[in-house]
Amino acid sequence: MKPTVNEIRALKKRDPILGNAMGRLEPFPGFPSPSQKRSSTFAYLVRAIVFQQLAYKAADTIWRRVLDLCQESGKMEPTALANISDQALRGAGLSRAKLAAVRDLSQRVLDGRLKLRGLSRLKDCDVLERLVKVKGIGPWTAQMFLIFKLGRLDVMPTTDLGVQEGLRRLDSLNERPSPKEVQARAEKWSPLCSVAAWYLWREVDASDEVE
Repeated sequence: MKPTVNEIRALKKRDPILGNAMGRLEPFPGFPSPSQKRSSTFAYLVRAIVFQQLAYKAADTIWRRVLDLCQESGKMEPTALANISDQALRGAGLSRAKLAAVRDLSQRVLDGRLKLRGLSRLKDCDVLERLVKVKGIGPWTAQMFLIFKLGRLDVMPTTDLGVQEGLRRLDSLNERPSPKEVQARAEKWSPLCSVAAWYLWREVDASDEVE
């Protein structure tokens, strides 16, 4: 989803400091991206688990290996993943914790405890409640799902280090703000907190490029 021109204009007016950054940086692209639209919900969640706490290159290598294993059985779906042995998945690079997480995700989808098809129709809080029951999926991962897969516009990942660092730079703070401080600052950004978060990430990227 993408906010309207009037919604973006209103956000800039509510927070001129953020608005200044929005004027310097590239326009908000809207989510999900074309590639995310093509990806199934199940595949997105498995990929999110694989990528947790790993450098992009290493995570992407493991993800491609897991994809290859699933494609041998059909495609990236719960049944195909369930049919792959633990040994094969460990050989692809999954840690024991991540193996347990993707197994739990697959089983929950297969036995109906987690209904992926209906997630897009639920409120943000209900999506979060369902996803965090899966082993290995915490609030941050669920919030990234809301933003990048479902395209929800009012999500503020207060514990995200990139968001915290972006706000530190935006407001010229000496230290990164706490999650509570981020949440308080985000009151001006609703109902476009996801847009604000995206600009905070871009603020960090832009500053690093200059440095």
